[in-house]
Amino acid sequence: MLVELRAENYAVIDHAIATFGPGLNLLTGETGAGKSILVDALALLMGGKASAEVVRHGADKSVVACVFESTSIAEAILEENGIDSEGHEIILRREILSTGKGRVFVNNQPATVAVLRQLAPELALVHAQSETLASFDQAQQRILLDRFGAISSDTVSAAHARWREAQTKLNDLLQGEQDRLRMVDLWSYQRKEIETAQLEAGEDEALATEKRVLANAEKLYAAAIGAFDQLYEGDSSAETALRAALRNVEELARYDGRFQDAVQQLTAVRATVDDLAATLRDYAEGINASPERLAEIEDRLALLDRLRRKYGHSVAEVIAFGEDVARRLSEVEDRDEILKELRLAVSDAALAYKKAAVALTDERKAAASKLAKLAEVQINSLAMKVRFQIVLATNEDEAHWTAHGWDEVEYRIATNPGEPLKPLHEIASGGEMSRVMLALKVAVEEDSSKTNRKTPTPRTLVFDEIDIGIGGRAAEAVGQKLKALARGQQVLCVTHLPQIAAFAGQHLVVEKREDHGRTKTQIRVLDDRARTHEVARMLSGAKVTDTSLQHAAQMIAASS
Repeated sequence: MLVELRAENYAVIDHAIATFGPGLNLLTGETGAGKSILVDALALLMGGKASAEVVRHGADKSVVACVFESTSIAEAILEENGIDSEGHEIILRREILSTGKGRVFVNNQPATVAVLRQLAPELALVHAQSETLASFDQAQQRILLDRFGAISSDTVSAAHARWREAQTKLNDLLQGEQDRLRMVDLWSYQRKEIETAQLEAGEDEALATEKRVLANAEKLYAAAIGAFDQLYEGDSSAETALRAALRNVEELARYDGRFQDAVQQLTAVRATVDDLAATLRDYAEGINASPERLAEIEDRLALLDRLRRKYGHSVAEVIAFGEDVARRLSEVEDRDEILKELRLAVSDAALAYKKAAVALTDERKAAASKLAKLAEVQINSLAMKVRFQIVLATNEDEAHWTAHGWDEVEYRIATNPGEPLKPLHEIASGGEMSRVMLALKVAVEEDSSKTNRKTPTPRTLVFDEIDIGIGGRAAEAVGQKLKALARGQQVLCVTHLPQIAAFAGQHLVVEKREDHGRTKTQIRVLDDRARTHEVARMLSGAKVTDTSLQHAAQMIAASS
């Protein structure tokens, strides 16, 4: 729902703020006060085309802004565009400089007009005199038809996603096949080179350690034997000293029990020294100062270094590279089988899509026939005499497959007897177009309420001067339809007719006045008394009489 609309230095408006409520919001006022300009400002916030001409004379820029209640879909759109949410509201602002340049802000964060256009279908549908059909293209016509028929395209969407995924995999394989074939020789060489090396993870580190030992065999042997002699073998070895010390301490322990622990400690130390000495002796005896083994290790390390430079930083990475190359070769070798499987998957997905798309088309045809009849009745009750038709053009070529089916929905109308049916965008009169849109919306809402169907989250609907060319009973019918439509969603409407204004749930008047030689615009929400006076003014003109006041009160009471 639209909560607030602001305009500053926009066209003839210096500064104006309009607050709106749920249901039917009607804007009235004298000609030239700026009612339609406000609708144009809202259309601009829905992504409409901007122009430097809208900047008020003497100002550097125009600023238009509005506040909408947020929806889950709108929040998702903001998230996709990297824009933070602001609680339960969405704030849109657009600045148009006198140079023609402009800026867009969503929730006070820089954005683009493209974001506004993405948000527009979820927030508001504006039927302004200047852009009557800008928001009601064939996509919106299809959406309205689907809403009327409670038609879901989820099955088609899922089938389309599966088909696209299968088709993409097949295309990727086909497009990359020549490159893969050219790489077969290289991959075969790489696999053979790595497999021939018979690599083991971590062997490079183990070989490097063994190389250090062999390269320093004499030093290591001398150090190990020297340590062995000092601990065990020499005349002044540690083992000899410990053995002598142990005999003396054992003698002490025979007479004084306090030395029993010392005996045990010296025994443990002597055992440790014996073990360490044995380890050193065995290590020394195991040293093999073999030049042949050293050369063999150096050759192996050189091979590993060459493979690492080509295929990875470690032996483990080289092994992984070889496994990946083997997998690629396997894919090339299994090409025919893989292509067969992918083509079968594409065929199955295409059949599933066609089945779902045909069912969706059948549903739409039935709904189109019903909606066309209802809409024609509704349109003709608004001082028009038309023929109305909804045409479905089905294109089964794969190029026209979409997530919402292969149907193009087009609403056609003949506004005068004997004329052929034409697409809505060829209707010349903006007022006629607004009435057509009103009739369509009412037809959808009334049928939805009768069948108790669950409908999508309502949007704000805006109609500018929907009353052009009508009056009397037709105007009253328009008012009734607007009120009926407003039971399910917010409706904003600019009108010049008291018969329509009498149906307002909230009545706003747009006024202009002169202040220091410049025109000022003001927007007021009318209370009951002021509302009656405004309707009376619309009935009788500038001079409001008791009779017109009485008549206005009767009209408002009758429309309640």
